[in-house]
Amino acid sequence: MASGQAAHEQGGAPLGFIGVGTMGRPMARRLIEAGHALIVFDRDETAVAELAAIGAVAAQSVREVADRARVVFTSLPTPEIFREVALGTGGLREGEAVKMLVDFSTVGSRTEKAVAEGLRERGIETVDAPVSGGAAGAKKGSLAIMVAGASTALDEVRPLFDIFGKVFVVGTEPGQGQLLKLLNNMLSSTAFAITSEAFVAGMRGGLDPEVMMSVINAGSGKNGATLDKFPKHVLPRSFDFGFPVGSVCKDIGLAVEECQALGVPMWVGNIARQVWNYAAMQEGAARDMTELVRYVERWSATEGLDACRRQQT
Repeated sequence: MASGQAAHEQGGAPLGFIGVGTMGRPMARRLIEAGHALIVFDRDETAVAELAAIGAVAAQSVREVADRARVVFTSLPTPEIFREVALGTGGLREGEAVKMLVDFSTVGSRTEKAVAEGLRERGIETVDAPVSGGAAGAKKGSLAIMVAGASTALDEVRPLFDIFGKVFVVGTEPGQGQLLKLLNNMLSSTAFAITSEAFVAGMRGGLDPEVMMSVINAGSGKNGATLDKFPKHVLPRSFDFGFPVGSVCKDIGLAVEECQALGVPMWVGNIARQVWNYAAMQEGAARDMTELVRYVERWSATEGLDACRRQQT
């Protein structure tokens, strides 16, 4: 057993986990099921109680986690919340025990760098480790983890990453993982938007949706939307991928801004950003991202997949 893993086994110093929502909760659960002692905090008491029921210790504050755990994981929804948890009053920066932050959030490279600098002043290392694969990947332990940080810090927590999925070391500086994650998410959300338009166009032209997806996936147009999200969440009309439209807007917004800051003109990215923002404005921010198809159907005066099937029969 690697020394970094042995230090965190049940009965030793607990690991900390702050932010146990859609992604954080299944990741925290996997740590507990792997035998690690865990102290968790989230404003959602129900989420904390679910983990406490299987062995986690429920903390009453961020500071309590930082006072009891040497290594703390975060999975938080916005750059503002992440910065407050890390550097704000009662935050990780003031903790007596914490020496390493492992951040699974998607907050952008500029925020990650600022937090890493603020924590380093207090002797706390930051490992930038955003993940891709959605809630399903978090549950199965099949996430892609884009890791950036000092080699000594990575060596200590590397065995823990194996619990969550496959590790890709992308750099030595916090923020590099964030950049790659944002680029990945921008590609994914742009692919879903254009696939939605193609899907609705095909329906309006009388094509069978399932045949259409099969043909595209056998050809050069296949992408993450056609291979995964449409077959599993759109064609069955379940719309339950587990990632809200509002989070897509946040991620693609951060991605476009970072790319522009690097001097890249974002013609396509900006258009995709506008599509998602418009969907969010139609009372859709909290809806599952796969429901974008419903908005494209409405904008196109298309009755939807169910009506299309009725007409074909």
